[in-house]
Amino acid sequence: MTHPTHIRRDHTGDRPLLTALQLAERGIPVLPLREGKGPMGNCRACQKNACSGRPNMKTPGQCACPAPCHAWAAATTHPHVLTSAAWAPAWRQAAAVAYHPGGTALTVVDLDNADAIAWARQNLPETRTVATTRGEHWIYRGSMTSRNGVRPGVDIKSTMAYARWLGPGTGTMAPLPDAVRALVAKEPAPARLAPGTSAVAPLLGDGMCPHRSPAYLERGIAMAEQRITNATSAIHNTVYRMFLAVLSAHGRCGCLTETHIGRLFTAAQTRGESLRHCEDAWTNARTQLGM
Repeated sequence: MTHPTHIRRDHTGDRPLLTALQLAERGIPVLPLREGKGPMGNCRACQKNACSGRPNMKTPGQCACPAPCHAWAAATTHPHVLTSAAWAPAWRQAAAVAYHPGGTALTVVDLDNADAIAWARQNLPETRTVATTRGEHWIYRGSMTSRNGVRPGVDIKSTMAYARWLGPGTGTMAPLPDAVRALVAKEPAPARLAPGTSAVAPLLGDGMCPHRSPAYLERGIAMAEQRITNATSAIHNTVYRMFLAVLSAHGRCGCLTETHIGRLFTAAQTRGESLRHCEDAWTNARTQLGM
């Protein structure tokens, strides 16, 4: 897969479909944007981007809707989709092209004004930058959860998001730093417990934790994160199996904390799972184990 750093500079926004085909040829999922930088209007079946939350709609370009009507989920690298009759009206109206950063393992830090740019220069490592109408896009290698308004004038666009294609930019693209990931981190919320359950899980056997050291739990969490991250298909099933494995090994001794659970949820959401799907998979795994 080729990142946007390798797109030639002679691609302009004057011919959106041609630009889209050139980007798609290099493995970058693209979609048309109407005037005003928004995606094409949602059809009734996709109001408020509803289709991208269904289990079979997580892969960009695989929605069954007849038109590119659902933002990032419409992004595709398939030229036969981009040039199909169903998409022709959208391209005739298109004012620009967008791409799905998470679909090509990228994260865009969208800096919307001069103050945001000044903050980034003081706090983030240098990377490839692209000038925008009001600010800059800073592009890093690596994907993560998207979120708007992480601080004044700063949005994160990666998985389940789209960014306008404004050219290849300048500078060398750096790996996604922890400082950017930390922008979307939230203080862990209290666990939602079923009526009658305790916040502290019961200990096993004689009341002693069966784990030989904290490293045993850390290895288990890290392995689950890695398997979710590296899964190439059946993401839903992989997430459920990893949740089940972690709960089976660590769910009854009291060592599993909200921080550990948050790490698993973050790994799943980075692969495109919604928070609702994560919560459902966790609840189903607990039910399966009688917790």
